[in-house]
Amino acid sequence: MSTTRASHKVSFGPSRTIRLGLRRIAFEVRAYFRQGDSVFFTFLFPVLFLFIFAVAFSSSTFGPPTDEVTAAGYYLPAMLAAGLLLSGTQLLAIDIAMERSDGTLKRLGGMPLSPVSYFIGKLGQVLVTGVFQAALLLVIAAVFFGVALPTDPERWLTFTWVFLLGAITCGVLGIALSALPRSGRSATAVVIPIVLVLQFISGVFIPFDTLPEWLQNFAGIFPLKWIAQGMRSVFLPEVFADAEPGGSWQHPETLIALLIWLVVGLILARLTFRWIRKDG
Repeated sequence: MSTTRASHKVSFGPSRTIRLGLRRIAFEVRAYFRQGDSVFFTFLFPVLFLFIFAVAFSSSTFGPPTDEVTAAGYYLPAMLAAGLLLSGTQLLAIDIAMERSDGTLKRLGGMPLSPVSYFIGKLGQVLVTGVFQAALLLVIAAVFFGVALPTDPERWLTFTWVFLLGAITCGVLGIALSALPRSGRSATAVVIPIVLVLQFISGVFIPFDTLPEWLQNFAGIFPLKWIAQGMRSVFLPEVFADAEPGGSWQHPETLIALLIWLVVGLILARLTFRWIRKDG
């Protein structure tokens, strides 16, 4: 039996790996939307917070008088960035830790399925749900709160590469982070505080320019700060760039930072992922 199983894995070529990965995407998306708690705390959570910020600060505006924006317009890019972190890093880290704990990964490891196909399924889920989530946020912001969306194609091009690179990076880091919890039970307690702290220091809940300089520099180590800054460059007037570190949107630095974290995440995922824990 073990010889046959090993021969199946060795015979995997790129086309078969990709084909199985694409099948896993459909499975993962269906499974995701069947989990009410995951849908609420990852898919709908940014939508809920956009409502809260828009209503709580409905009488406030942000920016200079000539280019001021409403609270909904100001927090829209932050919620788009937070959505990628929640749907990518938080969800995958907890989900994979749970699957390892309840024996799902062990069963998958006994099937003719390579880890790469499994990763494709998880990352595809992040991209698909992320697109739906971003579309929902944009529609709500525009329809319910009157946020004027960009009309410049260049801004939408920036949105596309920041979104895609941010989603894949957050997903890969989620896979890597899933090795940290020692059990499915502890996954939530381990992962959520990390994600929550990153949101507070990366300009999601608190305007980034109001944070102490040392905390801004510390946040700049992590990818969420760059995703949020990239999203602000898409949806906020150009004058808001003056409040960013260096007085610009720093697109080249954003691209480099996200690519570095993507490579780091891939290396960590490759080194730490196991169908079962070694000490299990």
